[in-house]
Amino acid sequence: MSTSKIRDSALPLLLAAVVLAVPLVLKSPYWLNVLILVLVWTTLGTAWNIVGGYAGQLSLGHSAFFGLGAYTLALTAGKLGWNPWAGIALGMVLSVPLALFIGSITFRLHGPYFVLASLAIAEVLRLVTLAWRSVTNGAVGLMVPFLFEGISRAPYYWFIAVVAIVAVGLTWWIERHKLGYYLTAIREDQETAESIGINTTGYKNLALVLSAVIAAVTGSFYASYLSYIEPDIVLSEPVSLQMAIVAIIGGRGTVFGPAVGATLLVLASELFRAQFKQAHLLIYGLLLMAAILFLPGGVLGTLQQRIKARRAAKAAAIGATFARKEAS
Repeated sequence: MSTSKIRDSALPLLLAAVVLAVPLVLKSPYWLNVLILVLVWTTLGTAWNIVGGYAGQLSLGHSAFFGLGAYTLALTAGKLGWNPWAGIALGMVLSVPLALFIGSITFRLHGPYFVLASLAIAEVLRLVTLAWRSVTNGAVGLMVPFLFEGISRAPYYWFIAVVAIVAVGLTWWIERHKLGYYLTAIREDQETAESIGINTTGYKNLALVLSAVIAAVTGSFYASYLSYIEPDIVLSEPVSLQMAIVAIIGGRGTVFGPAVGATLLVLASELFRAQFKQAHLLIYGLLLMAAILFLPGGVLGTLQQRIKARRAAKAAAIGATFARKEAS
């Protein structure tokens, strides 16, 4: 194995080890809570990125899968007395047919149908949970059992850290294998991808299923972490929008872009909330607008583009130098 390949493989493992070691040195409940939120949004942004970044299918309704996982845990473990881990597993399983249902209808069509369908499904689920009061308690919401006993946040941190590492690791694997190449081809030019024999509908459905499962398990975790859910917490449009914003700001179509975006946005949100109280939302929105205007590829995407441009310019300069020497 070449030195570059060893380095590329060792870096993600080192980052994963550092992430998992954080609770061993950081004892502040406040900062552990902040980092848990960073990991939650890293995972959700990564889930969105598989479909919206690599496959190019923009979703505005990923809260459907997030909310499905949350309500499945709340209903099975909270109301029926199931083991919470069984409720999490069921939420992941149920996300698969929901994803296939959405994809089978919309991915055969062209234009913004997937965007509209994903948004509509999420809104339908929100309205159902509001109206079906005998089961979901409507707007009152449901209490959700804790996954871990005790007051320490460390077990919750480790759980969502493992989920985030698996999600980012899956994206890293996708980018370097056939699935990633096919999804990128579909994103860049679907008709050309179809003309060379790529099953575009099948691969987009696969990407959506993987994305849905990740979002569902994160929704189950978030519900247990809060110990309470209601429709506007887990099935609202802002949840879907923030998943997309995290990936776009960090750099969609990149492995670590969602992690960068989640870190920046969660820390900025906490800082502005503490410093500017009610004005923090306005400042937060202005920062997002500035990032989109001046960093169209996202933080990580723009950085990668600049590095590639500099390398290309350097290579061209070297080539020109050799050409002049040969000519003389």
